[in-house]
Amino acid sequence: MLIQVADDVLVHRSELLQNNAVVVRGRDGVLLVDPGLTGDEMACLAGDLAGLGRPVVAGFATHPDWDHVLWHPALGDAPRYGTARCAAVLREHLAQPDWRARAAEGLPPEIAGEVPLDLFGRITGLPPAAEQLPWDGPRVRVIEHPAHSPGHAALLIPDARVLVAGDMLSDVFVPMLDEWSGANDPVEEYLAGLRLLEAVADDVDVVVPGHGSVGGAGSARARLALDRAYVCALRDGREPDDPRIGPSVPPGWEWVAGIHAGQATEVARWRGHEGAPA
Repeated sequence: MLIQVADDVLVHRSELLQNNAVVVRGRDGVLLVDPGLTGDEMACLAGDLAGLGRPVVAGFATHPDWDHVLWHPALGDAPRYGTARCAAVLREHLAQPDWRARAAEGLPPEIAGEVPLDLFGRITGLPPAAEQLPWDGPRVRVIEHPAHSPGHAALLIPDARVLVAGDMLSDVFVPMLDEWSGANDPVEEYLAGLRLLEAVADDVDVVVPGHGSVGGAGSARARLALDRAYVCALRDGREPDDPRIGPSVPPGWEWVAGIHAGQATEVARWRGHEGAPA
C-alpha cells in the first residue's frame, strides 16, 4: 500500500527488511526509487500506481546492493538511473557468466524463490558528478557520497523537503560500512557521507531511509547524530550506546547486533588493534 509522506511523495514498504520504495509524482508519471523485494510486492506496487493513473517514467537505484536494483515487468520499461559508479559496478557483475547464481546466493532464504532477477541491475549511469536527475517532474538533486556502497547516492527533493537516504539514517539498521581493502578507509568514507547529508539537513522535513520508518521534522539531524556516534565509537574502539543493537531492539531485529559485532572486529583489525588489516 502506498502511503503519502509529503506533497507528491509516497512510500511503499516491503515487509521482510522494511525496504522503502519511494514514488515521486510528476506531471506525466512517477519516479520510482528502489522498488522491491518480492515479485508479489512489486506487482502490488504496480497495481497501486495504476490506481493513481501514473505510469513509471523513470527509476533510480540509490546504490548497487541487490535489494535496491530489482524491477518487475509490471512496472514498465522506463529508464532506470544510478550514479556512474553504481552502474559500472552492476555492469561488471552482470558481465560474469554466473551472475544470476551469485545474486541468488545473497538473497534471504525466506524469500529467495520469490525475488525476480530477470531485470536485476539494468541501471543506466548518470554522467559523472551529475547533480540533477533527468526527468519531467519535481527537481531531484543527486547527492553522491562514498559511504556504505560504491556509487551510493541520496536524493533530495527540495520542493517537498524530502531526503531519500538510501541505506543510511535508518532506525533499524546500524551504519553498514563498505568492504575493507587496502585502498580505502570505510570509516572515514562513512563519515564523509554523513557530512554531505548533514549539509542539506536544514532543508529536510521528511527522511525516507532504505530500511525502517520514515522520519519527520527534526529526524534528519537526530539520525545523523546517531549514525555518527555509532561510527565514531567503532573508530575509537568503544562499544556504541545505540538503541538499534541495545536491549530494547524491536523483536525480529536482534540479528543486527551480529552485523555490529562483525564490523567491530573488522574495524579493530583495520586500526591495528588486533594486528594487520585482513
